[in-house]
Amino acid sequence: MVDPTLAEMGKNLNEAMKMLEDNQRKVEEENEKKYARKDIPGPLQGSGQDMVSILQLVQNLMHGEEEEETSQSYRLQNVGEQGHMALLGHSLAAYISVLDRERLRKLTTRILSDTTLWLCRLFRYENGSAYYHEDDREGLLKICRLVIHTRYEDYTLEGFNVLYTKQPVIYISSAARTGLGQALCNQLGLPLSCMCRVPCNTMFGSQHQMDVALLDRLIKDDVEFGKLPLLLVANAGTPGAGHTDKLGRLKELCEQYKMWLHVEGVNLATLALGYVSSSVLAATKCDSMTLTLGSWLGLPAVPAVTLYRHEDPSLSLAAGLTSSQPVEKLRALPLWLSLQYLGHDGIVERIKHASQLVSNRENIFFLLKVEDELSSPVVVFKFFQEYSNRGMQGLQEPVQFPNCALSLQLGEQLAQLVPASGVDVVELEDEGMCVRFSPLMTSAVLGTEIQDIDQLVDCLKMKIPVLTSTLQLREEFEQEVRRTVGLLYIEDLGWPGLGVVRYNYHSDGKNDDKQEKELEKINTELLKKLNELESDLTFSLGPEFGGQKNCVYIGMVTEDLDVSELVETIAATGREIEENSRLLENMTEVVRKGIQEAQLQLQKANEERLLEEGLLRQIPVVGSVLNWFSPFQASPKGRTFNLTAGSLESTESMYVSKAQGTGSTPPPTPTSSLAKQRLPGQKAFKRSLRNSDGFSETSSISHCDDLDKLDQRPPNLSPGQEQGPLEMERAEEQREHLQNKGL
Repeated sequence: MVDPTLAEMGKNLNEAMKMLEDNQRKVEEENEKKYARKDIPGPLQGSGQDMVSILQLVQNLMHGEEEEETSQSYRLQNVGEQGHMALLGHSLAAYISVLDRERLRKLTTRILSDTTLWLCRLFRYENGSAYYHEDDREGLLKICRLVIHTRYEDYTLEGFNVLYTKQPVIYISSAARTGLGQALCNQLGLPLSCMCRVPCNTMFGSQHQMDVALLDRLIKDDVEFGKLPLLLVANAGTPGAGHTDKLGRLKELCEQYKMWLHVEGVNLATLALGYVSSSVLAATKCDSMTLTLGSWLGLPAVPAVTLYRHEDPSLSLAAGLTSSQPVEKLRALPLWLSLQYLGHDGIVERIKHASQLVSNRENIFFLLKVEDELSSPVVVFKFFQEYSNRGMQGLQEPVQFPNCALSLQLGEQLAQLVPASGVDVVELEDEGMCVRFSPLMTSAVLGTEIQDIDQLVDCLKMKIPVLTSTLQLREEFEQEVRRTVGLLYIEDLGWPGLGVVRYNYHSDGKNDDKQEKELEKINTELLKKLNELESDLTFSLGPEFGGQKNCVYIGMVTEDLDVSELVETIAATGREIEENSRLLENMTEVVRKGIQEAQLQLQKANEERLLEEGLLRQIPVVGSVLNWFSPFQASPKGRTFNLTAGSLESTESMYVSKAQGTGSTPPPTPTSSLAKQRLPGQKAFKRSLRNSDGFSETSSISHCDDLDKLDQRPPNLSPGQEQGPLEMERAEEQREHLQNKGL
């Protein structure tokens, strides 16, 4: 018989998860604003709310305003039934905690012993104990305290005075997690001088493995200075590249100096498989290891586990690795439920599936570094260009920054195109920006399948030619810009596109502020004009942060780009915008002066009219009588401003001809001199067929034959029929079209 409370708890959890996972929410009649009233915290309702309303509120807070641009936010964990078991464990832990003390002690002891036994057998760690913790660094912190209590016998009584007389030293690889050493020192109350970073190999072996010989020298130096080597943190899968340290040699070194060896890393998951590489298998002999089962198995909200071997339970209790409180032991309950639900075969199958996703390595090219035994479940690669024409084939480009920018762009695009693959971008110390594929950390969470990897490879094959063409055409683009008058090439090594260009505004003694505004205006208008062209290129203002001001950033390009046409178009468009701006500025000044001159001439004309009319005509009553007996005939005089000539003219001719004069012909508007003819459907900045091998001599001969036939007989004209003006005009148009097509 099942406890009714437990059955109801499971039912409520299933209903709650169905509501929270239901993404098909009803579309509201009116779209709410970004900051709706429901998002503003309000007072607590006195009558309370039912569970359905509360869960609906939680769902709204989880999803929020879904923005289409942020596709990265949709990498949500795929919570299945095994995830529901883990979540049920948290609910059960709260329910079990209210049991009586004796029954609670028995239950927690059973849960803790079962889980520890299963994990030790799964990961080949014999006679081990387990500590369950939420923060994955907390286990290492407790281990450090255990080692301090073990090596310093009087630490419990004298405290830091013992450490002062003989300073402890903790050794961490330079490839370890960022900030790990500083976090340990802060939590242990030790100075940073107690932390020693061990460099990786530089000459032989992997550049992401700890240098064992150098570590030996560092330990000897510390011993000579009266320090105490305490603990060594090694990696079975570095956070960046996924490489495994030489754990066998490190274990021998630790035994020599009586040091504690702690191992962590993603490659520890492969210990559950039937075949394990010798480099990872050596981790079973270490003193402690940290396992992050949540990401390996796709289990939400399960604790990390630190397995360790130690004979003195009192020291483990003093270090915080064990607790006398039964409630503390309930941390293992979600993991206890999930492991039983998956079973031994299910756990091994998940880890095996993730490892097989990278087994077919020949499909992923541009590999950077991989384990010597090819056993690492992490693949790290980046883009680099071969320079076979310069005698540098196989070598990477001397300037690393452009490749890092292209690798960053490649990683971001792959993550957007294939989100189920779980690829991300990682920055390594020597290689810079690289793309990382670590299925053990992501496949169970995202549900990665073989089809996703095939899609990832297809995307790589599609993106690599574009990156190659962009890098190859950069130098040509820079040279074209530098020898083009009016353009300035901007060096921005962090931009992954073709390059950055700025149109230089020719200032005529203007101050810096006005010149800056004019430069911004011209380049902004230039960017607008370029985006209006029908081309495959992307023009932008650059990155939101860290980019150059008043510049045009050109994105990635293909190999058929006509660089000279692109640069010439940018220069011609910039000159056109500048000339139009100068013309408008000059016209404004001319109009202002013309208005002033017209006011002076009209005032002078009024004075002359008063002299002609006489003084009597200005008197109100007398002037009216005099104008009635002797009307004064005066032609209306006005002024008109000719914008074309920029001059002020009289309006007498308008009153005579009853029409406004056209004046001289206005000058042509400055336009781009580059009016390159393109074939139908051909976009801008593409190399035309006439420059390629596709234009054969046969096509030229056929065009000549067409012209000869056109000279002999016009189209749509039967033999003997007389050719009219319309037919002659059509024939002439077709002849010109064929001539242009054949040139």
